[in-house]
Amino acid sequence: MSANPVIDPRRVESYVAVASVQVATLLGASVASAKSTKNDRLASSSPIQSSAIPIPVNLNPERAVSPWCMSPLKRIFDLACVIPALILLTPIMLMVAVLVWLTSDGPILFRQPRVGLHRPTFTIYKFRTMYHELACAGPCVTKTGDTRLTLIGEFLRKYKLDEFPQLYNVFRGDMSLVGPRPKLPQHEHLDMHYRPGVTGAATLAFANEEVMLRDVPDEMLEEFHVTVVSPIKMQLDHRYQQRATFISDFRLLVDTVLKRRSCLEIRNLISGGHNVEHTVTLWAAEQAGD
Repeated sequence: MSANPVIDPRRVESYVAVASVQVATLLGASVASAKSTKNDRLASSSPIQSSAIPIPVNLNPERAVSPWCMSPLKRIFDLACVIPALILLTPIMLMVAVLVWLTSDGPILFRQPRVGLHRPTFTIYKFRTMYHELACAGPCVTKTGDTRLTLIGEFLRKYKLDEFPQLYNVFRGDMSLVGPRPKLPQHEHLDMHYRPGVTGAATLAFANEEVMLRDVPDEMLEEFHVTVVSPIKMQLDHRYQQRATFISDFRLLVDTVLKRRSCLEIRNLISGGHNVEHTVTLWAAEQAGD
């Protein structure tokens, strides 16, 4: 695999279009409209000038966030949820730890620096889902069928069991239960004005992200994620944080546990009539119908 692959804009556009159909379905948009957009793009050799989800190129991190996001009450709510959750889930986490230990060599926990509130980094904890010697042998982004995953790695990721140790991060105050997912230092370019979260609007919208990315070639995967998926996630999370309340956080947690994708913030993000500045980072999805 080349360290610096040459990205062909035409090929990237085709994978954007394919993924857009899956995202449109996920968000409740018209599949027929999305497929039509996909076919039009693949058939056209001219630059694409059509409606797309606006990809935020210059989000202003200092725009007001809701008072709830940094309220002491939100921290109390996190602790009130996470302390009993840690107690109740300890037997499950012990079982997962034993399975990770038995099925592959290496540490049970995956540790990695992530950017936290106001940019200081912290160590995030997950159950290891990749073979230890292969974890750094490919892109930072994974997709369905990744050969680096262990025997139980894909199962743990599918049911989000690998994320359970992050409850400890919430207990420590590194993270909140609800917020944008914490990013690697090289991928976070904004000053975080709120704690990153275990789940959030973008996490819920892209719950099947690894499936959506399965048709993107390995050499394009990280480029595709950084230029297409990450900006959309940023927009979802940023807009949610501007309007977040106790009720919306509680509803989002329930939707996450029940694997529901009914979050209104997700559906309200979809809009048309916006030309994206990047030539290969267009995302073809029509407005979701209410």
